[in-house]
Amino acid sequence: MSVIRTLSTLGKVVLACACFSSLATAQSLADLQQLREQAQQQNSGNSATTGTGNAQTQAVSPMNVQTSRTLPGARSSMSTSTGQYNKEPRSGVSLPGEPTVEDVFPYSEPLVSPPFAANLFIGGFESERSSGLNENYLIAPGDKISIWMWGAVNFSDVVTVDNQGNIFIPNIGPVHVADTPAGSVNALVTNSIKRIYTNDVNTYVNLLTSTPVAVYLTGPVIRPGQYAGLASDSVLYYLKRAGGIDFNRGSFRKIDIRREGKVIATADLYEFIREGTLPGVSFKDGDTIVVHPVGDRVTVADGANNSYTFEFKKDELMGETLLDYARPRDFISHVSVAGLRSDQQFAQYVSLNEFNNVVLQSGDEVNFINDHVAKVYQINIEGGHTGPSKIMVDRGTRLQDVLDYIHVDPSLASASDVYLRRESVAQSQRELIEQSLQRLERSIYTAPISSTGEGSIRVQEAQLVSDFIERARQVEPQGKVIVAENGEVANVLLEPNDTIVIPEATDLIHVGGEVMMPQAIVFNKDATTADYVAWAGGFTQRADDERILIIRQNGIVEFDSIHSSLWSEGEGKLTIRPGDQVVVLPSIDVKSLQTIKDITQIIYQIAVAANVATN
Repeated sequence: MSVIRTLSTLGKVVLACACFSSLATAQSLADLQQLREQAQQQNSGNSATTGTGNAQTQAVSPMNVQTSRTLPGARSSMSTSTGQYNKEPRSGVSLPGEPTVEDVFPYSEPLVSPPFAANLFIGGFESERSSGLNENYLIAPGDKISIWMWGAVNFSDVVTVDNQGNIFIPNIGPVHVADTPAGSVNALVTNSIKRIYTNDVNTYVNLLTSTPVAVYLTGPVIRPGQYAGLASDSVLYYLKRAGGIDFNRGSFRKIDIRREGKVIATADLYEFIREGTLPGVSFKDGDTIVVHPVGDRVTVADGANNSYTFEFKKDELMGETLLDYARPRDFISHVSVAGLRSDQQFAQYVSLNEFNNVVLQSGDEVNFINDHVAKVYQINIEGGHTGPSKIMVDRGTRLQDVLDYIHVDPSLASASDVYLRRESVAQSQRELIEQSLQRLERSIYTAPISSTGEGSIRVQEAQLVSDFIERARQVEPQGKVIVAENGEVANVLLEPNDTIVIPEATDLIHVGGEVMMPQAIVFNKDATTADYVAWAGGFTQRADDERILIIRQNGIVEFDSIHSSLWSEGEGKLTIRPGDQVVVLPSIDVKSLQTIKDITQIIYQIAVAANVATN
């Protein structure tokens, strides 16, 4: 029985193996069929027959088999997934686990003004390359030079400069070309050939490629280390490759270029930004660029064309030098200097001429100030006049002095309704409106709530009031100054940039605000406020018919009403005159009495200051 059980078990195993072998064979045949079809699609010029079973097909090379498998961490050159291999330059992209600038850079407060010449490190000029070689480039080991000879001797080859700085030419021997400018290599090699082949031999020599060099950067730069470039690249190129100079710690004035432990040149970026001067150094492998710590600095905060933080050498800390660097703006008259002297607070205010001899110290802050007393300033004239629109007046001039020189046509202008627009008044109106808006914001956000239902209502009201506040802040006050009433004009003192407005004569009444059809209506001497509102389509549902603004041509604001109320005695109280504006204000419907008061006050302020009705 044991033998029978053993044979039975063995039979099952054989059967299973046969089934597995059959399945694997079927799988490999299917794969082979798929590979054959792919090969036929790739070779469009060759026809092959495919079929079932053992049909003949074109052979498939293992080198042409496409696969989706990749090595761990591999990626295409177009992918930027972090942590995978890329044969393109990283361009400053950090690898996983690699320290970043934020990890290793010391935190420091930003400077009041950026360093002068800091804009040298903006942009990507380090990635720009010229298509040709620099004629001043010095030949170095590893460079490739093309040589042609024809005539009595024919020779053509590309030779490489060896470690000793030589190239070898058959029948000529070694020719030393190291440290030879690229523009002179043709003459040097030709002269060496002519010493052997004196007659009937023509030559042509050309530098094909220049060998990259490795230069070290250290000191207060963003990413110190070793960077590759060409020997003809400037010190700016390598500084930009290293991320630029650290604005808080690095010097823009003292950048040493060291070779074999000795300083061969020193770069001053101020000289480059102002005069275009850089040391003409041809870099070699192993050169080191050392950025020194920052020197004495003085900050120019305001009033100059170059409002930067300037770095000074010890013998330059004078006001005269700072004036040359900062370039004060026009009309600057005085200079303020603030800093420390002997650990004590120091401040000085001098004229621009006196500042030349002021001795500065590191950490000083300088402001250039226009402190001239305006003796002559400009006055603008608008409206119905026939003369110039601007006039220059002396300090202390009054309105009547200017009106005597303004030409008007009495039939086309209303000289008795003159008014002023003044910038200082507009600023005051803007500040008053802003204070009222801030008070309104506090009232709607701090109002007490007694129930959940009232809270939901307050939330909706707060949103509506917030929208009103946002629109109200966009209104620009006109800064009107009323100087005329009943045909008399006040002789007020004029301020710089005042605008004298002489209203033009008109036969229209402007009706706006909460009316159905805001428009201009021809003046009717028998019409009242109610008539003009009716001609404009009547009130809207939100109109306040108890306080209607009547804005006269001279800027005076009065209130009228359709019905008798607390504010007015009723219809017909005010006489409408040509050129008047009728502004119907919106009514306010909120739950808080304080909010009603605040919104109403703001609406009136805006209507008076800007001649508009804010809903």
